[in-house]
Amino acid sequence: MRPTTLASAALLAALAGCATTPPASTQSTAAQGVNAVDHRAKNVIFFLGDGMGINTLTAARIFAAGEDGELAIDKLPESAFVKTFSNDAQVTDSAASMAAYMTGVKQNNNVVSMSFGTRAIAPGKDANGNALVSRCENGTAAVTLLELAKRRGMAVGVVTNTSVTDATPASTYAHACHRKLETDIAASLVPGGAGYNPALGARGLDVLFGGGAQYFTPFNRGGKRADNRDLLAELQARGLRVVSDTAQLNALQPGQPAVGLFAPNHMDFDATRDPARQPALPAMATKAIELLAPNPNGFFLMVEGGLIDHALHATLGKRALQETVTYNAALQAAIDRMEALDPGLKNTLIVATADHDHTLILNGYAARTGKTTPTNPGVIGLVRNADGKPALDGKGQPYTIIGFGTGEQRHAGDRTAHLSDEVVTRDDYHQEAVVRTRTGAETHGGSDVYLGATGANAELFRGTIDNTRVFNLIKTAAGL
Repeated sequence: MRPTTLASAALLAALAGCATTPPASTQSTAAQGVNAVDHRAKNVIFFLGDGMGINTLTAARIFAAGEDGELAIDKLPESAFVKTFSNDAQVTDSAASMAAYMTGVKQNNNVVSMSFGTRAIAPGKDANGNALVSRCENGTAAVTLLELAKRRGMAVGVVTNTSVTDATPASTYAHACHRKLETDIAASLVPGGAGYNPALGARGLDVLFGGGAQYFTPFNRGGKRADNRDLLAELQARGLRVVSDTAQLNALQPGQPAVGLFAPNHMDFDATRDPARQPALPAMATKAIELLAPNPNGFFLMVEGGLIDHALHATLGKRALQETVTYNAALQAAIDRMEALDPGLKNTLIVATADHDHTLILNGYAARTGKTTPTNPGVIGLVRNADGKPALDGKGQPYTIIGFGTGEQRHAGDRTAHLSDEVVTRDDYHQEAVVRTRTGAETHGGSDVYLGATGANAELFRGTIDNTRVFNLIKTAAGL
């Protein structure tokens, strides 16, 4: 922990309260206040690694830097562990977990930033299989950190490499009884249009980068909108710049709100994306900072590494680690950019965490591997003993360091294919699982996740805290 820069009794009381007073699990923590700080954070950047559990983080560290190496998140001076359970489930989904961070309210799974107890009502589908509009039968909108920031005149932005209407980014700016209402969620972004979220102010978000163009586009142009609205044209008509490739992103300058949608749905894995068509997550994060930072009232930015989760659901271990490394590169790029703008981060709080765990595990008593290179399989290879020979399972077969508790690659009997490093280090190798699921349906896990923080009032983050508590701590740190 770095030396405290805020020595007031108020801060000490806040720290003590954070360490010893857990929030109630069945209600909003809004009433469980944190004492005011001496100097609010003018800027807040919230990094979210979707599905980036501690095992995934550990494996990615070894993959990229070896057992004794460091990722960007490892270097953050303040830390906490976060409980992730939702209101109705031991294992949360992304909607409930991100909404807890953004609103301080325990949500039911699938609910996007609504009041406590809102039921997740699955929308119906039209003839093309697209979700129809479904109004909530109960519940009201719960104010988000982004909306509070907007209310105070801060610039606000959302960056993701998934669809911008997916559960995690949607929880920052939208309110819905079910995460699958993605055309409704997209409509909430268009100032003055039907379904607009008025809490976003007169001109809406200042920055929105990611995928998901199909939810803004009518059926007759290959999109998902049954109402035939062209939301991108509507956004342009309201003064927002709309871009769709890397060159257009790079050309953006401060002065107008900007929307960049670089894929019809989710963006591609970083290792497979077309760099000319889809910008990298670090580039989107730093461009967002460039566009938001001139605001004299500061800014709030959420950056999601969402494809970590996608790779884990598919039991693609190598892809998951690559995406975790990309997330950390974006985090480091943002820290570097803010240090240049705000030396010592005296006015900037940066928080990095995950929304939930997955079932990735590190098997056996593997000898140290060091980082993965073209000639060294590292953590994505076979378990090897200290003498370099593969460790063997109960049937005399080698097995991998990385496995999954659930996943598609479950052998009903003895394994017939002899595993080798050449096989298991392929880009799209699916690691073996204990419990079989349908293809691509590996599940979330229920373990706590890691949180790191740096900058103004980062000392507030410590101990083991509920995910709803994170909302209160950021709200206090920024004086929202």
